[in-house]
Amino acid sequence: MTLFGFVTVDVFTAKRFGGNPLAVIPDARGLSDNAMATIAREFDYSETTFVLPPNDPANSARVRIFTPTTELPFAGHPNVGTGYLLGQLGSLFGKPRSDELRFEENAGLVAVELMRDGTQVVGASIVAPEPLTLGPVLDSATVADCIGLPQSAIVTTRHVPQYASVGLPFLCVAIVDLESLGRATPNPVLFRATHEELDDPGLEFNIYAYTVVSTDPLAVRARMFAPLDGVPEDPATGSAAGALGAFIAHLQPDVDLDLHFPIQQGIEMGRPSQIDLSVRKRRGSVERVAISGQCVDVMRGTIEV
Repeated sequence: MTLFGFVTVDVFTAKRFGGNPLAVIPDARGLSDNAMATIAREFDYSETTFVLPPNDPANSARVRIFTPTTELPFAGHPNVGTGYLLGQLGSLFGKPRSDELRFEENAGLVAVELMRDGTQVVGASIVAPEPLTLGPVLDSATVADCIGLPQSAIVTTRHVPQYASVGLPFLCVAIVDLESLGRATPNPVLFRATHEELDDPGLEFNIYAYTVVSTDPLAVRARMFAPLDGVPEDPATGSAAGALGAFIAHLQPDVDLDLHFPIQQGIEMGRPSQIDLSVRKRRGSVERVAISGQCVDVMRGTIEV
């Protein structure tokens, strides 16, 4: 048996027991793919990360991200939380650590910048690894049924329910108001039936439902449902927030645009979270999405494998 250290971090919050919990194995050397998947199931968080030496020594680390059911190519809160945690170390795999990290992931390189309050690391900011891509659209009545709302609760004046991605695809669904968003309840049976009807069976069926709570300044409240991935609801989803932020910027008529706005999530779950977005659009194309948030340590221990 071998002992592996772990740390759990609450991400996108400055208060312990808020935000989205994340388990990090800061040195996963020696763990097999199966062992990583087993550990992720044991934690049963939305994601667990495993940190390995980089393939390219010019980068900081290789980071693998597992949900309780699968490995992900990229995700927001695991990168923010892992960056925050590694930022507290003096070195990574024998090399000095700087405030700018680069993680090798299946979706590509993820740039991470530490956030500090004085000398203390309090969070991290990441840049999404892929440009905005838009995927299939879904019928609003079907989507409404999947989250237990009437079709009238789905806003289609700016966009119909549509997949957007900056590294991981999410179905972005606009909801008419906060009251309707709060009533949304995922139906796993309808989620599965809808997934089976998708033209692309490899596309995960999830819903990132949101409502605009303020336009000046812009502020958004969101909820993320992915029951088919073992996540009935996620308290903070950085990759989905990044996709939505890029999608919102894409929909604006401005050719050049800089958007900075918060997305609150997890309120209905009792785990309030805030994801801060910065989106840059130039010559009509979204070219950069930064996802930022604060973090706090929660638990430390060892796993016997």
